[in-house]
Amino acid sequence: MTYNYSYTPTETKKTGANILLWISRLLVGFLFVFSGLIKANDPKGFGYKLEEYFKVFHLSALDDYSTWIAVFICAFEIILGTLLLLGLARNKVSWGLLILTVFFTFLTFYSAFFEVVSSCGCFGDAIPLTPWQSFIKDLVLLVLILIIVRYRREIQPLIKSRFSNNLLAFLVIILSFGAGIYTMNFLPIVDFLPYKEGNNLLEQMAIPEDAEPDQYEHIYTLKNKSTGESKTVNDKVYMDEKIWEDENWEIVGDPKSTLIKKGFEPAIADLIISDMEGQDVTQELLSNPYFNFIVVSTDVTRLSSVDLLALDRINTTIREVSEDYPIRAVLLTASSPQNVTFVNDQLNLVLESFNADLVPLKSMVRSNPGVLLMQNGTVIKKWSKHTFPSKEELEKQYINKQFASEKN
Repeated sequence: MTYNYSYTPTETKKTGANILLWISRLLVGFLFVFSGLIKANDPKGFGYKLEEYFKVFHLSALDDYSTWIAVFICAFEIILGTLLLLGLARNKVSWGLLILTVFFTFLTFYSAFFEVVSSCGCFGDAIPLTPWQSFIKDLVLLVLILIIVRYRREIQPLIKSRFSNNLLAFLVIILSFGAGIYTMNFLPIVDFLPYKEGNNLLEQMAIPEDAEPDQYEHIYTLKNKSTGESKTVNDKVYMDEKIWEDENWEIVGDPKSTLIKKGFEPAIADLIISDMEGQDVTQELLSNPYFNFIVVSTDVTRLSSVDLLALDRINTTIREVSEDYPIRAVLLTASSPQNVTFVNDQLNLVLESFNADLVPLKSMVRSNPGVLLMQNGTVIKKWSKHTFPSKEELEKQYINKQFASEKN
């Protein structure tokens, strides 16, 4: 018996479109889920990045809500990506992906073209991208999503049961929002910052003796006294051609310096700790050989009543520990001495007060207040305001173990 198989151009075209659609769905779906999860791991960090955009577009009134906005954006990315992979709500998901990507494409282009934000924050601190890199990524995404929109009617649910699909969609929504809310309150599950547990901050700040410095090009504007001719040359040409020896040429204005090659930059380049009189105590504080509790509060004036209660509980626990063990405890903040004094008077703080810039404080611990336990510059443990343990737990988990090891 002979079988004849024939394929019409329409069937071939449809097969090719389905393959293209599946490739687009997989790439876009996994990328959105990955991007959403990375940012949901650290919604406060993403919120800080959003505040940079708010400042550019004069929307600083939204700063107080930046973390919650970050949680919603992360959740929508995870939800849209997961539903696309599952083949659910194809129309809403397709148009939602398109609208979101068009918005972010505009945002990254604006950031890159006008150089207003140095890093887009698309993948948090895990994979830093420049605005131009992110813009190119968004353009590729846009092409893939246009394919999805074009062939969205061909998308079918992977699971045929309507009940199962509704249950899956509900669970995806709950887990997507829950991930961001959890890490917002209990610190990132994976810490990608140089202040993570196990890192020695002194090592993160060190600059090797043979480190390559930044390289700059200096541009001079020259004017010929005799002819009035003007021209611009860089410093290399200026020295190689010995223009400086020709008295007819004079430099007009100040040279313009342009960075042409970035040199070595330590992981922590901006941490300077000073006492309330302004004296640098960074090395003294970080090299402390005893247990060092560093309570971080970016801005004590922005502490809510719940935050103040948490700070009071942390302060009380540290006071109890300090009565029995040789520890040092400090409050590290970007607030003014007057505001620190006010909080100190209210809570009778046992903490020494020191000052640091707001940017490194935001990176130290994603909680206001938050606590780092350090020794000899190494971060042993980090806690949010909700998870700082009792004296008994600190003794059991850290202090008694340390003293036992020292005796041995």
